[in-house]
Amino acid sequence: MHATPRLRRRPLTVFVALALPAFFASAVAQAQTAKERTPTQAASDNGQPATLLDQVVVTGSRIPRATLEGPSPVTVITKQDIDAQGYRSAFDAISALTQNTGSVQGEDFGNTFTPAANTINLRGFGPNHTLVLVNGRRLADYPLAYEGSVNVVNLANIPSALIKRIEVLAGGASAVYGSDAVAGVVNIILQDKFDGTDINLRVGGTEAGGGQNQRLQVVSGYSNDRIDAVYGLELSHREAIWGDQRDFMDSLLDKPAGDPLPPTQVGFRRNARTNGYIDPGANCDNLGGLYHGSTFRANNPRQGWYCGSNEASPAFWTVQTQKKNADAYGSLTWHVSDRTDVFADLQLGISSIENNTRAPSWTSDNNYFLNQATGLNEIWYRRIAPEEIGSAHANNNRFLERSWSFSAGVRGSLGESDWDYELAYNRGRYQNLTKRRQFLSGINEFYLGPRLGTTASGIGIYNPDPARLYTPLTPADYQRLTGFYESDNAAWIQNLSFTVNGELFDLPAGPVGFAGVIEAGNQGYRNLPDPRLGDGTFWNTTAGVSASGERDRYAIGAEISVPIFSTLTASAAARYDDFRFAGRKSGKATWNVGLEFRPIESLLLRATTATSFRAPDMNYIFAAQTRGYNPGMTDYWRCRTAGQDFDDCDYSGLSIDYTSAGNPNLKPENGKSYGFGIVWSPSDHFDVSVDYYSIRLDDQVTNLSSSRILREEADCRLGQTIGGEPRDINSPNCRDVLSRVIRNPSDAPVQPDQVRRVLINAINAASERTDGIDLKSNFRWSAGRFGDFNTRVGYTLVLKHDYQQFSDDPKIDVRNSLDYTDWRSKVNASLGWNIGRWNSNLTALRYGSLPNGDGSGRIAPYTRYNGSVSYRLSEQASVSLIVNNLRDSRPPADRSGGGWPFYPVGNYDPYGRQFWLEANYKFN
Repeated sequence: MHATPRLRRRPLTVFVALALPAFFASAVAQAQTAKERTPTQAASDNGQPATLLDQVVVTGSRIPRATLEGPSPVTVITKQDIDAQGYRSAFDAISALTQNTGSVQGEDFGNTFTPAANTINLRGFGPNHTLVLVNGRRLADYPLAYEGSVNVVNLANIPSALIKRIEVLAGGASAVYGSDAVAGVVNIILQDKFDGTDINLRVGGTEAGGGQNQRLQVVSGYSNDRIDAVYGLELSHREAIWGDQRDFMDSLLDKPAGDPLPPTQVGFRRNARTNGYIDPGANCDNLGGLYHGSTFRANNPRQGWYCGSNEASPAFWTVQTQKKNADAYGSLTWHVSDRTDVFADLQLGISSIENNTRAPSWTSDNNYFLNQATGLNEIWYRRIAPEEIGSAHANNNRFLERSWSFSAGVRGSLGESDWDYELAYNRGRYQNLTKRRQFLSGINEFYLGPRLGTTASGIGIYNPDPARLYTPLTPADYQRLTGFYESDNAAWIQNLSFTVNGELFDLPAGPVGFAGVIEAGNQGYRNLPDPRLGDGTFWNTTAGVSASGERDRYAIGAEISVPIFSTLTASAAARYDDFRFAGRKSGKATWNVGLEFRPIESLLLRATTATSFRAPDMNYIFAAQTRGYNPGMTDYWRCRTAGQDFDDCDYSGLSIDYTSAGNPNLKPENGKSYGFGIVWSPSDHFDVSVDYYSIRLDDQVTNLSSSRILREEADCRLGQTIGGEPRDINSPNCRDVLSRVIRNPSDAPVQPDQVRRVLINAINAASERTDGIDLKSNFRWSAGRFGDFNTRVGYTLVLKHDYQQFSDDPKIDVRNSLDYTDWRSKVNASLGWNIGRWNSNLTALRYGSLPNGDGSGRIAPYTRYNGSVSYRLSEQASVSLIVNNLRDSRPPADRSGGGWPFYPVGNYDPYGRQFWLEANYKFN
């Protein structure tokens, strides 16, 4: 057995070394790692002294420690894990963690506010409740608010070639890191030392078509007694995957169960009074060549005839975005002396992303008009097809993003003492330029002809030719009738910190460790919409409202580690953060306490309790009143009262206006968490841990989505959810929901009861709580001439997840509710085999059940497998084959009658089997 290599002790730098090698997914490469033990206990199996394991700093604490496990469980993902387990990127690897039980709207989700960003959702608390760090330092937020409300960090642009490891602490850690660390901390640690030059080329695609991709990575470094330099570049490109490239979702006729869906509306005339269609007759034949020749005269039994298609929905949806990336990183450490280092690093990124979410469409001005020829108030609608604009690509949304982050500082030892320090400054900026195509203001006259006047009630009068509505556009028409509008968005951050750690004094059981930190920082954002919005240049747009804000943050904190007995260690941390914004101050003190008990060398019992907090998102505070509309909405109350399924409802597919505004009086969110667990490592070849966690968040800031408000409004009006859970219309929650939905009066002469607007301003909600169990295990063994094997299993089971919007509302059982789409359990298991020059890995990801689309039941669990095989040609060269989704499994079908695309979009992807060929060469 080889001795454990000695880790060079570095002065305190936030997260400089690994704490949990027992849980390395690359355990087979480190099968000889010694069991967890203190330096005084370490000895090799043959009785010779082992090389001592020096103290290292672990995510979750700033105090260096000699033990490899602490009071809080930390999961480690290495660069080798990302490559071997079939993940496309670092984001994919983090998303696969079992603690990531919440669904998210990522860059491939579709119609979102942040289609160019990827984020995670630890413990289901929302992506804004996880703190993301790179090299222990905060990053600038994504410039646009996730779901239009909250600020998150984009994980899509982290260059995986330069990742050393990723450490994830899934629990409250505000006493160490401050705001945001409510559900956990993700710390991405990049290379700080590299010998030689490594070149990696990867090419791949998907079996079903689309998504072809290429990636080039170059990493190099240089070291001597005085300098450590690392620099690298990652270039990548991938094509989009379109909805109509997947045969299980390229048509509404693919619906897995129940009656077929009504064809998507391509063109119609509607009587605004009766809501019935005006029969187009043979006019639909003129549109018959659209959407791959699938447009025809369709019938809704309740409303009549219109022009529809079963293939219109997938034609404009990119289920994976088109993307080009260039990311660069460099770091330099100058060893001024044996006791002082000066360091600096720089990260640069540029991305070009294109996505598509829906077809361009036009609806008559003010929704309806008076047709002089018929004397009726009519609504006219046209959905434009790819054939009319040249290709679906012509309607793509385009995002150009640039980001940079820089840090510099000095670290070393104070004088001749054993106390270490670090003084560091970091600064970063993220810029997003968004470009979208929109009809110009002349589109109404194109379809309706000149406006002839206005009725007494302000409705426009036209005498249009119906043939115009049912005549296909030409690409030249589309270019002439549309233009691009742009928005310029940016976010920035800077921080100055001073940290110190050392030993205060000795106790009989060992030294008392201490760490302290002082921080001062600033962050801000700015959203500048196109000034032409609302000035008459574009059709159906309102004036964009600029939004911006800044806030300052100051913090001071301390930690202490006390060895009470040789088998029992206590630790504690306390911190005070002070935020200053919008002319006010908001401060919060937090603390945590941990215990580690080792009755025998191979057994650890641990427990933690902590408080945490989160300052309100800047978007919640500074956003000016925003008016917009949400397409594809459902009026759940009218559908349910009409007895119609949501996917075949006269009140689905609506565009509903909303109003939102910032609230500078929001309070910070307050969290409490505790956990306890056991770690057993009887040998170098086997370890297992089981941990219980409980996290509660009070005064949670939330901005309910329009869809959620409309669903809850229906529940409150009807006294129960569609799944039968009771609702009290007089409860505070129901009163609040009903006040947010503005409808036409029931006796209105036109469109009675129609939703006019939904109000979605932010509030401090009452509480959310989740409890669960995490299990992790590793087993490593040698089969002699048959090679070496290793297995790893991770499992998370959510035992409880409750949400209560107001203190006197009944609690909503999120875990078992049919209205929430978070997983109740998740498994990540892998098997590795190493024999001679060959390495292989098989990974299984099992996701628990989810509610179906109409909230009437659950979709069964789903398992996906990834695999890889690599062969070492020489000491310098290797080749690999990586396959994601080995069985070419389709996402689990929603057989409830839910609408297209018939699977839970926020939880699964429809990519199918993906493959990559990879070549790697290292120059010494």
